[in-house]
Amino acid sequence: MMVHIAPPNIAPYRAHAQQYFPSLLNPRPNNSHKGTFGTVGVVGGGEGMAGAALLAGIAALQTGCGKVFIGFNQATPPSAAYAYHPELMLDTAARTVQRDNINTWVVGCGLGQNESAARALHAVWNSNHPQLVLDADALHLLVNHPKLFPPAKHPDLVLTPHPGEAAHLLDVSTSRVQSNRAWAAREIANRYRAWCILKGHETVISSARGFLHVNKTGNAGLATAGSGDVLSGIVGSLLAQGMAAEEAVPAAVWLHGAASEILAYMQVGPIGLLAGEIAETVRWLRNRLTANI
Repeated sequence: MMVHIAPPNIAPYRAHAQQYFPSLLNPRPNNSHKGTFGTVGVVGGGEGMAGAALLAGIAALQTGCGKVFIGFNQATPPSAAYAYHPELMLDTAARTVQRDNINTWVVGCGLGQNESAARALHAVWNSNHPQLVLDADALHLLVNHPKLFPPAKHPDLVLTPHPGEAAHLLDVSTSRVQSNRAWAAREIANRYRAWCILKGHETVISSARGFLHVNKTGNAGLATAGSGDVLSGIVGSLLAQGMAAEEAVPAAVWLHGAASEILAYMQVGPIGLLAGEIAETVRWLRNRLTANI
């Protein structure tokens, strides 16, 4: 039985954003165009994992960037992908990484760890684009091929590991990561000279420049397939829109968690929450935050 529920009170969210993430409250200027809000390039979607790249791409669009290119780590983009969202521009990873009009790269969502995946990541790593978000398989490639990916190449490098991936990045057990999550996030940030988003209950965010923050939004609904891909797309989108990493990275995690809270309030989750619903709710929340009401 469906029950009508009034929209949640977003005043506390607006007050929090006003204090910590003021850029989220900026309305869109009337004379803007799609180029105003940046272009995200997503590289991922190997065989059987096309959905991961698509989730990241549509999350980037729904968070507000102007354009998204997706490069699939396959010989040709899967035909079913074209029906997913026609707003996304689809190609192979090999061709997409040659583009020179990308503001922020998001690499790793369903990418795989084969030779073509390593080539794609290497091409992006050696590009002139400083903003790079790495998730999932890209994190394992970073560890497995250290000579291909020397540190300090990208001043706005963002790593988004879950505890198991964090353990691989640090060459320790997952239990050690979970026993001291603040240490793990800070160690990853320092070792890779990057921003680290250590996902999980109360996600920990750290930078190599000393920033350390524990995010308080979210619920168990985020433990769903594709949730991390959506988060990567949100991070990449905010960076592409010109938000400084110091604001964009924690703001993305906060939005991701806040969306799950709003969905739970609306009784869409936490049980059965879908990753795509998180991105849709982030869009709703951003528009509510910028509305002068």
